[in-house]
Amino acid sequence: MTTRCTGPSISIHGSYIEQNIAKMGRELTVCVVVLGVLCCLSGGAASGARGPGYRSINGGSNCAACTVVISLVEQLSEIYNETTVQALDRLCSFLPTKFQNACKAFADFVGPVLPEFISKEENPDTICHALPFCHTDPGHQRCQAYPSPSTGFEFGVRKRREVMKQHGLSVEKADICNLPGIKEICDYIDNIFDKHDPGVDVDTDGFSTIETLRGTSWRGRDCDDSNGDRHPGARPVMNDVAFDSNCNGIYGSDPTSGKTYEEVLCGGTEQRGVAVLGDSISAHFHLPEEWMDARKLSFDVFKHLPFILENEIDWPQMSSATGHGNNSWPEVIQGPIDSLYLRLAARNRCNHRDYQNIAVNGARSGKMIDIEKSLSRNPVKDQPLLTLYALVGNDVCNGHEDTFADMTTPAEMRNHTMTTLAYLDKVLPMHSHVLLIGLADARILYNSLHDRIHPLGRYRNDFTYSMLYDFLNCLDVSPCRGWLQTNETIRNMTAVRAAELSNVLKDIATTEKSAFSSFNVTYMDCPFEQEFANWVKQGGEEWQLIEPIDGFHVNQIGQALYAAAIWKHVEENIPFAIGSLNPNNDKIHDIFGNQGGY
Repeated sequence: MTTRCTGPSISIHGSYIEQNIAKMGRELTVCVVVLGVLCCLSGGAASGARGPGYRSINGGSNCAACTVVISLVEQLSEIYNETTVQALDRLCSFLPTKFQNACKAFADFVGPVLPEFISKEENPDTICHALPFCHTDPGHQRCQAYPSPSTGFEFGVRKRREVMKQHGLSVEKADICNLPGIKEICDYIDNIFDKHDPGVDVDTDGFSTIETLRGTSWRGRDCDDSNGDRHPGARPVMNDVAFDSNCNGIYGSDPTSGKTYEEVLCGGTEQRGVAVLGDSISAHFHLPEEWMDARKLSFDVFKHLPFILENEIDWPQMSSATGHGNNSWPEVIQGPIDSLYLRLAARNRCNHRDYQNIAVNGARSGKMIDIEKSLSRNPVKDQPLLTLYALVGNDVCNGHEDTFADMTTPAEMRNHTMTTLAYLDKVLPMHSHVLLIGLADARILYNSLHDRIHPLGRYRNDFTYSMLYDFLNCLDVSPCRGWLQTNETIRNMTAVRAAELSNVLKDIATTEKSAFSSFNVTYMDCPFEQEFANWVKQGGEEWQLIEPIDGFHVNQIGQALYAAAIWKHVEENIPFAIGSLNPNNDKIHDIFGNQGGY
């Protein structure tokens, strides 16, 4: 459904999802929203990139989504002293207006089988096993997020299933996305997450005029969506004497010299853009912690829900590589914005809008061979590009019980990376640069979070990150079983494989320099470890740099520190990759102001 628009003109009013809700009926529910989120975390809806033979067990994301929603409903019921059905209605009321009827329809579906009040005989685990979004597959242990009720686990399940039978509901395995009418929404979310080109791009040049659906949040805004030769990063046509062909906001002629402003202000200033081929770290995956803290749930924290879904639960506009503009979503994301793009644009204002975030949740080196095709650069008509190859985790990450069997091998890493570099050699302009970034040593995640309380458990102080990791591992839907688990030996073995893959990248940068004609290639270690160490030296704590919901990604503060670390490396080691400081920056600002913004 996120198809490229090819008509002569497009008028977009409001959110694309909101416009299509009426067509899709009453089916969007909190469960589906949470399911989409958890699928993203675990590699379902968001990621064909998650590794070979993706699978889940014991209900997988269905079970995780159900457990989250019932947990929130139970907590809301206590906080507002109301029944669970009233609490579920309250949860629906927090959603944007056009989503509420759909959510309430789902509440009508499950409401009759929910207990009026969740007693000590039941908990979210027993209810979700009864529904039954959770189940126990043969040969596997039962998955529970919480300890069993005092009366025993099976007692709670039987009690709830008796109520279900009284209402004529099946107790066979259930799939949230197969509930009446919801399949279309699940398919729609899948389509959003599986497309890597702009959803609205009339001239098919790879740039858009709308924010979401891989639009301007991800790539510089197109200044003429009817002409494929006019886009961010283009070499100016006729020096932009009459129109702005490279979308940097600089065009026309200097009345004093008669020369074009592009000649006077940008000529010979070594213009270039920045792009990142990356994973969810580069895309900046961020799930608002307010969504899973019952005490913080409100209409305000969900009002940006359509925008967040259309951006794949990513925040590239605030990321370390392509962050730009201001924070318009302070209710659900906080922290400073710093990025390679902002620093590159400050170095030379002629680089305005020349950024591309080609990062995908769950991306790994094998999948990048497909994702890379969405990078838009013409080797003749466009400016050089600083390109980050930043797959810092997923080649050692999967949720499978046999996690090492699905990790990328050093031989595969070399083959995949060389394939991508060969492609880049065909599409990047001369004098570009590719910076290979090594994999992270993510043992710091478990070490700093395992005994802390997860947002879902803050109300009762009863759910730690260790419990979350164990629960997701049991369901085979962890974003990274190798890092996020209690077994230190496995965490250490994952670190060994990550280092092996980083050494492959380092060797490529050392031994394959002559293999490419359009760019230089260099390597840097992933700066996370040093970034965390510096933060602690300044008086901070490691957990303060980690996303609180998934316990897996760096947060907004971490993104800004990540940008600063990479920029420092580039300035000190490969300054030619970012061009010289433009002495005309102040003049550009005086004449063109914010150059059209973003």
